Amino acid sequence: MTIDEKAAKTLDELGLADSNGVGELFAEVRAAIECEVDSFRRREASDSDSACEAKTLRDRWLARGHGLIAQIDQNWLKATPKESRGMVGAEFNRLRQYATSQIDVDSLPGARKTTSAARGEAARGPDLTLPGNQRELGSIHPVTRVQRELEDIFIGLGFRIETGPEIESVYNNFDALNIPESHPSRDDWDTLYIDSTTLLRTHTSPVQIRAMRKHGAPLYIVTPGKCYRNENPDATHSAMFHQIEGLAVDTDITFADLKGTLDFFAKKFFGERTRTRFQPSFFPFTEPSGEMAASCPFCGGQGCRTCKESGWIELMGCGMVHPDVLRHGGIDPERYSGWAFGLGIERFAMLKYDIGEIQNFFQSDVRFLKQF
Repeated sequence: MTIDEKAAKTLDELGLADSNGVGELFAEVRAAIECEVDSFRRREASDSDSACEAKTLRDRWLARGHGLIAQIDQNWLKATPKESRGMVGAEFNRLRQYATSQIDVDSLPGARKTTSAARGEAARGPDLTLPGNQRELGSIHPVTRVQRELEDIFIGLGFRIETGPEIESVYNNFDALNIPESHPSRDDWDTLYIDSTTLLRTHTSPVQIRAMRKHGAPLYIVTPGKCYRNENPDATHSAMFHQIEGLAVDTDITFADLKGTLDFFAKKFFGERTRTRFQPSFFPFTEPSGEMAASCPFCGGQGCRTCKESGWIELMGCGMVHPDVLRHGGIDPERYSGWAFGLGIERFAMLKYDIGEIQNFFQSDVRFLKQF
C-alpha cells in the first residue's frame, strides 16, 4: 500500500492502535518525503522545469485541503479518538515541521533562482518614471442625492431620520396601519410575500409604527428607504423603489400644521415661487386624507409637456393619522394627534432632473450616471 493510499484511510482502518505502530507509520511518511526530495535534487532540468517541478512537489505534500499533510491531519489526527489524540498529535507536529523544512521552496534547485529573481525585482521598487494610473472619481447616485436633499429640508425643521427593516411583518405593514384584509394592496399580485406572516415592505410606513412604540410621543421623524411591490417595469413603475415618509405626533396638531409644513417643503425644494394645493383623497391610515400638488417648476403653472398642460404636478399623499394607527403605535389618540405624508424619491428625482424613464436609475449605465 502506497503512502497516498494510507493517507486516505484512518488509523483504525489501517489497524493501528498502539504507539509503536503509529510511530512506525509516521517514520515511513518522513522517509517517503526524504526519498522524493532526494530524487528531485538528482534530476537535471532547466530552470523553468525545476521551478515547475518544485511547485508540484510542494503542492503534493503541503497544499491546503488536498496535500498529503492535510489528508494525514484529517484522516489520522482528527479521526482519532480523544484518548489517543495526544500521541498522534505529537507525531503529526513533528511530521509537519519536517515536511516544511525539507520542501522549503528556497532550498530547492530552480525554485531558489526564481524566488531570488522576484526578490531582486521587489528590492528595486517600482519605476517612478512611468505615468501613474489615475482612477476616476465617482459621483453620488441621483436617487441618493435627492434623498439627502429631502432629508436635509426636514432635518432643518427639527425632524430626525428613522429607519427599519425591509423584510417586515404583515401586521406592521398592513394591520397596524388600518389596512383591512379585503384591501386590494394585500393581494399577491401587488405585494411580494415571503410567507403568510412576512413580506417585503410595500412602503416605509411600518417604520412609523416601530418608532411610535419605541419613542412614544411627541415624535417628529422622516423614514427613507427601499420598498417593493409586484409591479411590471415600465417608464414610471419599478418592483423596487425608494420612499420617504414623514410623521409628526404631538398635542394640538391640526391639518393646518400639515399644510404649512408641506408648503414650506415644496418652496425649499422647487423654489420660492412654487404654489401648492390640496384636494381630498382616501387612505386607510389617515383621516381626513389628501393629495398635494405643486405648480409645475418647468412652466411656472402655465402648462407644458411635463405637467400635461395642467400647470400642476401631483407630489404626494398625506393626511391626519387615523386614531386606530396611533393606538397600534401605543399612543393615546385622546391626548395626541398627528399627520403623515409619503412620497416617491425617484419621482422627485425625475422631476428635478427632467428624467423620463424610472428604469434609468437601476440600469447602472455609466453614460447616464456621469451626468450627475
